[in-house]
Amino acid sequence: MYETLSKFAQTWGLGLFVLMFVVAVVYALWPSNKSKFQAAAYVPLDEGEPGDE
Repeated sequence: MYETLSKFAQTWGLGLFVLMFVVAVVYALWPSNKSKFQAAAYVPLDEGEPGDE
């Protein structure tokens, strides 16, 4: 029983993580998200003082 459950979890767990990785890569490379990621890239370079909102 344990071996069967372990084998099932290993194969479907790997498939789930591969699917999640593919979805994350597609989201990151989707053309309509480009402006959001470009704006986020400049956040650390903002000239504001810490605590200024």
